[in-house]
Amino acid sequence: MADFLAFFSKNRIEIIRLNDGRRSEGTAVFTTIRLLAGNFEEAHNLLFKLLKESGELGFFKRRPKLLIQPLEMIEEGLSVVEKRVFLELGMGAGARSVKLHVGPRLSTQEAMQLLNEDL
Repeated sequence: MADFLAFFSKNRIEIIRLNDGRRSEGTAVFTTIRLLAGNFEEAHNLLFKLLKESGELGFFKRRPKLLIQPLEMIEEGLSVVEKRVFLELGMGAGARSVKLHVGPRLSTQEAMQLLNEDL
């Protein structure tokens, strides 16, 4: 079972499998003028596709933990609604738990530490 770090940029998601560093990315039109993930359905579909292609989602597999880090449109922090959007995206895409990090881009080691801290 692997856990993941997902970087969100404008219309782009990159996921990193934390146990081996394997990366996958994709694009979709989910960013609006005001919100990084303004089109929830498009962002959800892309995140789900990337996690599914990793081979870590399936009927008999334990669902992964996911750390989401938005990289753009965070200059003054995220509103409560924006935080909820990212948490719902992760849960809806199949993660068993989701954490959100706003700040400098994380390394895989930092991401693993954050995911393993108590919720």
